[in-house]
Amino acid sequence: MAEQDYPPGIQTYIERGEQMTAAEAAQRALMRTMKFDTIAVHGIYGLEAALANQGSINEPAYLSSAQHFENSDHMEAALAYLMPSWAYSRIANPTLHYLEETLALLEGYGFAGEVSCCATGSGMAAIFLATNPFLLDQLPKGPLNIVVSSKCYGGSFMLFNERYARERGIDVRWVKDPLDLAEWESLVDQQTRFLFGEMPSNPTLAVFDICAVAQLAHRVGVPLIVDSTLATPALLRPLCLGADIVVHSVSKSMNAGGLAIAGAVIARHQIPSRVGPDEMRDNFALYLKLLPGRDFGPALSPLSALLILNDLHTLRSKLDLLSQNCLEVARFLEQHSRVTAVYYPGLPGDAGYPIASRLMRLVDTEDASGESLTRFGHLLSFRVKGGAAQTRLFFDRLQMIMRATDLGRIKSIATIPAISTHQQQGQQGRDLADIPVDLVRLNVGGEHPQDIIQDLDQALLGG
Repeated sequence: MAEQDYPPGIQTYIERGEQMTAAEAAQRALMRTMKFDTIAVHGIYGLEAALANQGSINEPAYLSSAQHFENSDHMEAALAYLMPSWAYSRIANPTLHYLEETLALLEGYGFAGEVSCCATGSGMAAIFLATNPFLLDQLPKGPLNIVVSSKCYGGSFMLFNERYARERGIDVRWVKDPLDLAEWESLVDQQTRFLFGEMPSNPTLAVFDICAVAQLAHRVGVPLIVDSTLATPALLRPLCLGADIVVHSVSKSMNAGGLAIAGAVIARHQIPSRVGPDEMRDNFALYLKLLPGRDFGPALSPLSALLILNDLHTLRSKLDLLSQNCLEVARFLEQHSRVTAVYYPGLPGDAGYPIASRLMRLVDTEDASGESLTRFGHLLSFRVKGGAAQTRLFFDRLQMIMRATDLGRIKSIATIPAISTHQQQGQQGRDLADIPVDLVRLNVGGEHPQDIIQDLDQALLGG
């Protein structure tokens, strides 16, 4: 039915929805005039929202699974997406909405266009939701393909290599050297659906030129999807560099306290795509939230959303501290006699240093000349002299640094990717991603860097 054909009762709720949308748009526009730290603290939860929630100065946790409606017209208008509502927490929830709006504002900080977010129950759920809609087989010219940096998280590798390539027959074209733009270009053709890369990557901290790869993607009418989990919007905002969609494992750096698992898909409006309906291109994140996300069911718990919102308030200052700590530790390891290589884009000898120095900047630290502080994140990797056996001995001798598969924490954590995060992709997959058996991934936390260094030194030297 056309809008004027709706019954008067439903039309009343459509008009109420328009007023709600306008009020929120005004609050969003106001917050876009604020600095990054202010957005991280408040999001769109302003004075009026607080008064509407019993005066609570914190975003409320709506732990109910479903919304009560005033009457049948209200229910019909809400479930037809004719007005803002949440209906059922698998589709939406007020607490999730506050998180999504905050993440969209942070990731869109400095970006001129509109940005939306869809929160998910994990980072892998976000990557699946962000990529799956482009894999519709609608073009007649042959099998579809996707172009992906091989320097990626083990879970992403398994999604692309096993679920997409082996189970669905999709041609996954791996970029072995993401710094080589010619290699990206050689793999793209008229059946490519998207380009995907991590910046920086887990665990080898590889980088790529987002600006150049985005231009390549747009020349052939497809989106560039960037996993920016390690950088967070405090250090890198790919949408400002030409990317179309950003995915995060919000469980990691944004949630340094480590109390929740979550993911996010954050996209600019009007993305390019060779397939899919117009509404998908117009507002990709909202499309995911209301349609594929509704049907696949990767919803985030409202309580988890609230825990993450609380951790987001100090995102920039935490990333500043952790990045400085990580650089000090990287410099120590670079000089250590028991370390054969260090991977960290903040070291001048790292292959990614020129691009990382240009793109990875701590937000809102511009000086009079317009230059901002370089910061390279809290994760590094290094190789232990003596092969797999010595690497395991080093790992087992750690006394303060936690042994776990986690990262992004305020506590320092180490793992051996070949036997943990990247174990299941097999030797061939690890060779493709350049993950040797003597590689250690280190999440540098908020402890004093000298204490971290002392623990590393005693473990490397044998206690």
